[in-house]
Amino acid sequence: MSTETKAAVKTTELIAFILVTVAMLIASQIADNFDAQHAWFYASLLTIGYMISRGLAKSGSRDYYDDEDHREYAGTRR
Repeated sequence: MSTETKAAVKTTELIAFILVTVAMLIASQIADNFDAQHAWFYASLLTIGYMISRGLAKSGSRDYYDDEDHREYAGTRR
């Protein structure tokens, strides 16, 4: 059995978050009208949004069920 949601490293949300953040920070170094202060502000907003989205995704999930955990509580270990 598994939880309702995937691990964060297996989602496209993480990949999109990393790509957009890196691209934005690179753009702040290249573009004249987009300075580093604004880029880091937007990177912070992206991070907050990502953390909220992961929190909402995990809010209804249960703990991972493992047969070994079940045996441990039953007193029979491998």
